[in-house]
Amino acid sequence: MSFLSGFEKFVRQAEPLAMHTWFQLGGPAEYFAEPLGVDDLVAILRRARQEDLPVHVLGRGSNILVRDEGVRGVVMTLSAPAFRQIEIAGDAITAGGGARLGRVVTTAAYAGLAGLEELVAIPGTVGGALHGNAGAPGAEIGQWTARATVITDAGEVVQRHREDMVFGYRESNLDEPVILGARLELEQDDPKHVARRLQKHWIIRKARQPMGHQCAGCIFKNPPGMHAGELIDKSGLKNTRIGGAVVSDRHANFIVAEPECTSQDVLRLIELVRDQVAQRMEVELEQELEVW
Repeated sequence: MSFLSGFEKFVRQAEPLAMHTWFQLGGPAEYFAEPLGVDDLVAILRRARQEDLPVHVLGRGSNILVRDEGVRGVVMTLSAPAFRQIEIAGDAITAGGGARLGRVVTTAAYAGLAGLEELVAIPGTVGGALHGNAGAPGAEIGQWTARATVITDAGEVVQRHREDMVFGYRESNLDEPVILGARLELEQDDPKHVARRLQKHWIIRKARQPMGHQCAGCIFKNPPGMHAGELIDKSGLKNTRIGGAVVSDRHANFIVAEPECTSQDVLRLIELVRDQVAQRMEVELEQELEVW
């Protein structure tokens, strides 16, 4: 039986992945799945397990670099409306794993729920944010997460409660194949005050990142008590180039992919930056960008 058998409506072969990531680089997915609901999703996971195919879940592709040769197995995206619902009840907001994090932040703000404002300009989906405990200085999504709904390797839908979850710097123990959604418990505040803080964080974050039209990605985690961008800048690496990959002159922890860039250019530049910072600043940078 072909992997596609029964899934023809929402699974495609050899889907180019460049269009699905911020870098806009890389080769195709062997199979690209856009399930319409939980039943479809579970069926795909079980079929992939039967055929020993790896499964990757792709959010908005902001922290992913796809290799030039592409990705073996199944790349799945939770783009259907069933996975993007956002609901507010009291001081809590419940969001699907495919919901955009920015939309969740602004929805909470308009409802007078405080706590997520500093996450306003962080790209990606709720599922990706929970998996990597997305955050900014002083705020992380994990601190507000009361419950997460996940799907296990066996295709079972399971609730993970606060006491079961561990959140660290840019990581969590939510390592199941799929995060279906989460309940975030926030704090009541005047919507006008929340909106002002949200706008302030938006302006500050956007001013420090590459221009919106550029294909770029953040590369390294911040070492304890330090900022990766500052270490790279002090190492004299801004505007360093390999092929079409360039260290951003606005924020040195971003690499910009110019039109002629390949994924291999980015990977070579990452290694160069890591080696130079280790030599000049005596700090080992840990990679935040995921490479598929």
